[in-house]
Amino acid sequence: MPHYTAPVSDMQFLLHDVLNISASGLPGHDELDRDFTEAVLDAAGKLASEVLAPLNVIGDQQGCRLENGVVRTPEGFAAAFEQMKEGGWTALDCDPDYGGQGMPYVMGVATGEMFVSANMAFNMYQGLTHGAYSAIHTHGTEDQKQTYLPKMVSCDWTGTMNLTEPHCGTDLGLLRTKAEPQDDGSYLITGQKIFISAGDHDMAENVIHLVLAKAPGGGEGTKGISLFIVPKFLVNEDGSLGDRNAVSVGALEHKMGIHGNSTCVMNYDGAKGWLLGDLHKGMRAMFTMMNEARLGVGLQGYAGAVPAYQNAVAYAKDRLQGRAVTGTQYPNAAADPLIVHPDIRRSLMDQKSFLEGARMLAFWGAHLIDQADEGDADAEGLISLLTPVIKGFLTDKGFETAVLAQQIYGGHGYIEEHGMSQFVRDARITMIYEGANGVQALDLVGRKLAADGGKHVMAFFEMVKSFCKDHAEGPLAADFIAPLKAASKDLQAAAMFFMQNGMKNPNAALSGSYDFMHLFGHTALGLMWARMAVTAQKMLDSGEGDAVFLKTKLATGRYYMKRQLPMTATHLARIESGSEPVMELEAEAF
Repeated sequence: MPHYTAPVSDMQFLLHDVLNISASGLPGHDELDRDFTEAVLDAAGKLASEVLAPLNVIGDQQGCRLENGVVRTPEGFAAAFEQMKEGGWTALDCDPDYGGQGMPYVMGVATGEMFVSANMAFNMYQGLTHGAYSAIHTHGTEDQKQTYLPKMVSCDWTGTMNLTEPHCGTDLGLLRTKAEPQDDGSYLITGQKIFISAGDHDMAENVIHLVLAKAPGGGEGTKGISLFIVPKFLVNEDGSLGDRNAVSVGALEHKMGIHGNSTCVMNYDGAKGWLLGDLHKGMRAMFTMMNEARLGVGLQGYAGAVPAYQNAVAYAKDRLQGRAVTGTQYPNAAADPLIVHPDIRRSLMDQKSFLEGARMLAFWGAHLIDQADEGDADAEGLISLLTPVIKGFLTDKGFETAVLAQQIYGGHGYIEEHGMSQFVRDARITMIYEGANGVQALDLVGRKLAADGGKHVMAFFEMVKSFCKDHAEGPLAADFIAPLKAASKDLQAAAMFFMQNGMKNPNAALSGSYDFMHLFGHTALGLMWARMAVTAQKMLDSGEGDAVFLKTKLATGRYYMKRQLPMTATHLARIESGSEPVMELEAEAF
């Protein structure tokens, strides 16, 4: 069975040495000293490795089942969910007014990474609830907040988001679910939704569905869409549960992975619901949830590959296969271990350098959200720009990383015994849900680049430029600063190409959007690695910290800058080829 070890030391390095969160000046951050966060992370890591990780294979093998209209989760899930609730993990970064612990979002991301790495399908039950909580917290009335949030913070009640229908996914303007207004101010919701993660299960007393539907008078397209709170069980005025609502599970989807999570077809047959936010402004309210979900999926993208990498390293050190080309390394053994071979090292370094850079990007993104929550408009604009990059790039590369880890095992990676197949299958969905990655690229190029007159992408360019200028001299200049500067120039050249060609030929921009998302992702990870390297070098120079850890960090960063970051030039060349190679064939020629 695969193992998982929480990377607490690396997280502590990012939180305190690189981001220095306790000195950020944000409310509540001054309490996050090194001893406190270590205690939190150690406890979360223990829960992840000892309770959740052993259930990962069980969830994959057993899956969920629909019995008499109720979804049954895999063996052990309900007991583990109770442990998570009792430990307060579902309430970590939620509002204390509703029973939350009020910690910064960055701490929710750190612990969330552990839970995803240990058992991605299990963690989705609380992850979707957190997104629904955020939407109600931001857009709900005071009565709605008091009714739903305390129970959702504790996960006594869980939450979902209902967007997709059989005939429409990304194009929500086509949705057919209807909302009929009633005299008491409620609505009757009728329609069918598909792909609803955690749509029903046996681990909570109630499930609070957030459902997109069209109410009368809204017009065509997305402008006519509203968002509704539709509970599985109606809630009485005293907070107790009332009658079963007219919402049911039509079927469970049979999926490639995340078998332990119940992905449901939900039927609404005149179910009672209440408007969340403004009438006909449902997309605005839903995007509160979607943006959080996209960041969460970016986290899933790399976090799901962490245990795959950890197990691949162990296998490479243990599996004897061939001899080192430079001469026998283990003469008393029948063969040398896999890890002596350069191509195995290349694969493991690809994995390690991506995962550690991705973790830094996710933590920085979470820190930006904490700043935005305190009214920092620049931070809000920057994280809005980075959201499609974090979701799209980290999930693409995360899946690739899981495949690389599987490849280390050779044929043993393809059979179920070693568990590598599950890591690959589970990772695949992250590239699809919460907006497929092609849509993320279109959002980045079509909307986010030009937002506020291009202010936020220009701020990113200036951030990189200033960082490079500040560290232009010294031991890191050649290995970190020069490659970062070159990558940033490639990113700027690509943005300029879109500006010069996009208006007269939109296909020129859209044909290069996916490459731009990856170009941006590599540049962002280059900046993350340069920041980590500067910190590590300063600590080494001053004699602080664990020298072995810091030297390993620098070596891993040099690998990324030399072997991965040059991909920005390839992506730029593809972008500058324009739309002709992409659009030349007529549809009939395919």
